[in-house]
Amino acid sequence: VLYAPPAHPETDRQLCQRILAKHGYTVTVLENRRLVEDLRHEGPYHISTTSDHKEILKAQDLSVIIKAYVLVTSLTPLRAFIHSTTTVWHPPKKKHFTIKLQRFFEIFFRNSSPQQAFNNMKEAINKLLLITEVFSKSSASGPNSFNQCSQCFQMLTFDIGFSMSTHPVVLKVHEYFDFQVENELTIQDQISKERLFEDTFKFLFSNESSTSSFIEALQKIYESSVSKDGTYNREDEQCFSLEEINSVITFIKELKSLGQFELLFPSSAPKIQMLLRDLYGMVDPMRRLSSVLTVHWLLSSVLQQFQFMNKEAHTNLSEQIFTSPQLDLNPRFNPKIRKYYAEVPFDMVTVKIGAEPSNCQCRVHLDDKKGPSIANYPLGLGLNKVVILLTDDSQPSPEVVSSYKITIYREDRPSLPLFDDYMMCGFVQDCGSKIRPEESCGLQPLSHEYLSAISQTVFKTCEAGDTKGQWIVPCLSCSDNRTCDWREITWQPHGCQYSVLAKPELQRCVEGRRILFIGDSTNRGMMYYLIERVNKTLQEWQKTHDVKCYHNINEGKTFISYSYYPQFWMNASQRPTFEKALEQLLQRSRPLENTDQTALIVGGVQWLNSNHLQIIQKVLNRENLSNILVIVKSIGMGFHLPVDGIHSLSQAEVQNLWNENLVILDTAKNLGYEVVDTFVITMGRYKEFLQGKCGCHFHEVVKSDPSEERPHITMTLSRRYTLGKYFGSQSKPSQLQDYATNSQSPYHVRGPINQVYSEILLSRLCANKREFVST
Repeated sequence: VLYAPPAHPETDRQLCQRILAKHGYTVTVLENRRLVEDLRHEGPYHISTTSDHKEILKAQDLSVIIKAYVLVTSLTPLRAFIHSTTTVWHPPKKKHFTIKLQRFFEIFFRNSSPQQAFNNMKEAINKLLLITEVFSKSSASGPNSFNQCSQCFQMLTFDIGFSMSTHPVVLKVHEYFDFQVENELTIQDQISKERLFEDTFKFLFSNESSTSSFIEALQKIYESSVSKDGTYNREDEQCFSLEEINSVITFIKELKSLGQFELLFPSSAPKIQMLLRDLYGMVDPMRRLSSVLTVHWLLSSVLQQFQFMNKEAHTNLSEQIFTSPQLDLNPRFNPKIRKYYAEVPFDMVTVKIGAEPSNCQCRVHLDDKKGPSIANYPLGLGLNKVVILLTDDSQPSPEVVSSYKITIYREDRPSLPLFDDYMMCGFVQDCGSKIRPEESCGLQPLSHEYLSAISQTVFKTCEAGDTKGQWIVPCLSCSDNRTCDWREITWQPHGCQYSVLAKPELQRCVEGRRILFIGDSTNRGMMYYLIERVNKTLQEWQKTHDVKCYHNINEGKTFISYSYYPQFWMNASQRPTFEKALEQLLQRSRPLENTDQTALIVGGVQWLNSNHLQIIQKVLNRENLSNILVIVKSIGMGFHLPVDGIHSLSQAEVQNLWNENLVILDTAKNLGYEVVDTFVITMGRYKEFLQGKCGCHFHEVVKSDPSEERPHITMTLSRRYTLGKYFGSQSKPSQLQDYATNSQSPYHVRGPINQVYSEILLSRLCANKREFVST
């Protein structure tokens, strides 16, 4: 008998009917009011809550409200399971979304203790359910009466509120599955709802065999209760009824088929066990219900033995690869399986990985044959790869005998979908790494005056590439960065805007020009961005560490060359000086005009200083190229993580970069050079680096996949609906969208932060060509 409350929609009954039919059940619909009343008043698990104190808490006192879906499969003895999905509300706004419970706690309590908050919620639910069990049992007829229905179940919905504390408030318990929304369900809502129903029936109708596991668990419980002299230690030896034994067997079956559910009760937590004894002691001082406590003891013992047996089966294998923090490897480690995958949250930026060989003649090395056996790895956004090599050291020359690969996916910054009712927030630096301690950090509300100023229809063009600015992002609240839509973040300079050139304008700007790049991989990333923007495609790509020339840019009308500097892998005494590297680049790029038709773009992460700028001036004067356009890319964030084999900077050293950067910018401008300040753009988003040990790459070149839907470009003011409220007419999505969605390009430069400062580079490159472009 499946009872649906009268208020429930007909679509829910039809959904249950479809799922049950799929599991082989014939469904007959009864509309009998007496049956309904009987179930409502005599059903085994009728749970209701009083609402006397329901308005004590105001919505604004809570940061968030969630719905936890709890499946009770037995009230006496209590067996309860919580589903992995939750629905989240943000009061007082009525907007909602579904998310995994574990993910919700990782995001909402990431600055405190996510697991503790999750445990606190489970404890609160368990307390309420236990109180329900105790009082329903104490009021039942007869001391040993069992449930009228041994295989009934009930899906309860708990409305739970959280403030910034890790302790929850249970606001209401719905005695049925409640997916309440004020408006019609969205498609995503409907999908989530159907999955909940599917998971529930799949869990209930599992065909897992449990008898052998039950017998094994009982054997181990008995063995642990027998002393060395062979006597049985339990004083209150208890005989269990068939119904009680069946309850335990069903419990093991549930443990073996949890699926998307997690066990709530039985619980071995000392607090809960103590509460159980105290509650029964309070309502049953004569110990008439001692048999219930004995069944609880049996369930807890079976649970412990079942968990022990599962752990025992994997102990020998799981200890061969170890990580800190612990990674959940998929699949579980097995020497015969060579490839593994793990996902980590946004805030995990490093992981320590090590391994131990099972054979004492073998050695473990990370990444290459001479690598360490344990190392600290930076985790860029997206995919990261770690290779574990096993070498046979019994031979004079060690050989690789096997290798394992772990792919670790680091998630993007947690982001909520953008609602209609939002506010704009700004920030320059992150509170996790304050570059300028004397200035504010984190999200700050933007004033009406500021928003009014940047929403002008006519906005002057920025005259320099180091105009001060800030990142702006739409949020529900500037005091909680978990409520922001980080996909819609944009860089906003103060009092001006950088022009974003359409492809035809950019092609005319660079036509007939020779553009030379010298610097490290961050400079190279800007070069590849320029090539893809001009050509609308990136036909070739390589991690060039030498001099490389490109003749096929802009249908052959533009020449681009690149020289990698510094060549840090070479011995210092053999390493080419900056002066020599620049001279070689100029020589390989000739013929060069002594006008702005020749452009030299120089810069990197942190090697550049004012001395290099003096060398540029000296070399250009000597080569009769003093009138060419020079653009200096300033330093950027990087080397801020403790990574093995890489020199990392302390917090004080990172803070010193601010002053070093100012010197570079001032020196460059005094020499008449254009600048692009990448430090102020990257320092507030230092956690959003991509692959690479330096933690300094904000771009990556990836192989294009025509079947993959391309993300739209998120250059300054390029999204309509983000900016509609404030910026409207300034957005130019069509100019960049065609470039982003070109499926013919074999490669693509990805990275929104690299895109922002690369577009500033293009604006400086074409600043003196505006009249020519406009004609």
